[in-house]
Amino acid sequence: MGTNKRATILAVDDERGVRQSFKMVLKDEYDVLLAGTGEQAIDTLSRTPVDVVLLDIRLPDIDGLDLLQELKETEPDTEVIAVTAVKDIETAVRAIKLGAYDYIQKPFGVDNVINIINRALEKHSLVKEATYLKKELERYHPFEKIIGKNEKMGKVFSLISIISGTDGAVLIQGESGTGKELVAREIHNLSPRRNQPFIIINSAAIPPTLMESELFGHNRGAFTGATRTELGKLEIADKGTVFLDDVDTLNIGMQAKLLRAIQEKEFERLGSTRVIKVDVRYLASSNRDLLELVSQGKFREDLFYRLNVFPLNLPPLRERRDDIPLLLDHFLDLHAKRMGKFPKRFSKRAVKTLMEHPWPGNVRELQNLVERLSTITMEPIIHFKDISMFNVAIKQTEGWGLRKAVTGFERRHISRVLEIVDGNRKKAAKMLEIHRNTLLAKINQLGLKT
Repeated sequence: MGTNKRATILAVDDERGVRQSFKMVLKDEYDVLLAGTGEQAIDTLSRTPVDVVLLDIRLPDIDGLDLLQELKETEPDTEVIAVTAVKDIETAVRAIKLGAYDYIQKPFGVDNVINIINRALEKHSLVKEATYLKKELERYHPFEKIIGKNEKMGKVFSLISIISGTDGAVLIQGESGTGKELVAREIHNLSPRRNQPFIIINSAAIPPTLMESELFGHNRGAFTGATRTELGKLEIADKGTVFLDDVDTLNIGMQAKLLRAIQEKEFERLGSTRVIKVDVRYLASSNRDLLELVSQGKFREDLFYRLNVFPLNLPPLRERRDDIPLLLDHFLDLHAKRMGKFPKRFSKRAVKTLMEHPWPGNVRELQNLVERLSTITMEPIIHFKDISMFNVAIKQTEGWGLRKAVTGFERRHISRVLEIVDGNRKKAAKMLEIHRNTLLAKINQLGLKT
C-alpha cells in the first residue's frame, strides 16, 4: 500500500509577497498551490483536489466572502481559512459564519499559521471519517462472524489468510446467502488496510442512473437535484477497501468506467474535470458465473480478469451440512445478545431435521429461520413441532413412486402428531381420527420411535 499523501494547501492572495511567504512557510510540510485572483482559485480548484484554502477576503476581481460561500457550496469538505488585515476583524467573523474554519491576521506568525492549518486538516480528516462511519453504521450487523469446520470451509479460511496480506483484487463467487460479504470484510480486517475504510457498494440495489454518482461522486449542479457536492464511495474509501457486491449487475457502460478507475487509480466527479487519485483495494462478489456472462457478452472480459486476481468460491450450505449445528448455536446466541435474553437451544430431532433440509437460501435462510423461531417460541428448547410449521421438515420427494410418497407422508405426519402430544398414543389417535390399534400398527409398520 502506498504511503500517506501530503495535504494540499491553496493560498489565494493578490499580493505576490504574501503568496510567496505562505509557500516558504508551508512547502516543507505540504504541497502548496498559489492563486492571485478569485478566478485563478476557482480554476485551480476545478482541476486539483485541495484540502485547505487560505483565502484573502479582499481580492481584486471577486468579493472574498462570495467566493467563500461558493467554495463551501461546491466543496463542502474543503476547509477554508480566511486571511485578513487587523482592521477587518468584523469581516473575518462574517467569514466564519459563512463556513470558514478560522481566520489569520496579517502580518501572520509562522507557528500560528501552521497550528491553524493542522487543526483544519484534522477536522477535514474527521469529517471524511465520519461520513464513512455513518455509511458503515447504517448497514453494520454486530456479532456476525464466519462459522464453519467443514473441510471445504477450511480451504476457504486458508485462502483468506493467504490473500489478506496482499493487495490484489479478489473475486468471491457463490450462491446467494453463502456469506460473501462476511468473507470480504474478513479479508479487509486481516489486511494492512484494516484501519482504513471498508466501503460496500451494493450494485444490485443502486439504479443504473445513479451508479456513476455513487461511485465517483458529483459536483453541485451536475444534474437535476444535485444541490450540493457529494463525495463518491471510491473517494471515501481512499487508502482502504471497496467491496463491489453483485458486480455482475453493473451494465456494460458502467463496467467500462469502473475498469478505467481501477486501472488508472483515478476518476472525475460528475460535473467536474478535476482528476481525483485514490489508492483502493478491490473485492467483488457475484452469485452468477462471470465467465459464462463474459461468453454471453454481458460482462467485460478485461474487467473480469482485473477482478479475478484471486478467485474464491464459497460452498452452498447443502455441501457443508456438518456446519449446521454450529450455525444454529451461533445464530441463537446472536439473537439472544441482541434481545438481551438467555439463548435457546434446538432439540436433537429438530437439529437432525434441519440438517436434512436442502436450504436453497443457504446460511441467510437458516439465520432468518432461527430468528423467527427464537422470537415466537416460548419454551427454552425449540422442538420438531416448532419448526414443522415452516415446511423445513418435509424432504424432497422428486422421483418417488406414489406408494413411497404416501408412506413417507404418513411417517412424517404421524411423527409430527406424536411430537405435538409428547408421545401420548391415545391423544395422537384422536387427532389422527383413527383407532388406537390402527395407530399402533402404523407405528410398527413405519418403524417409528415413540
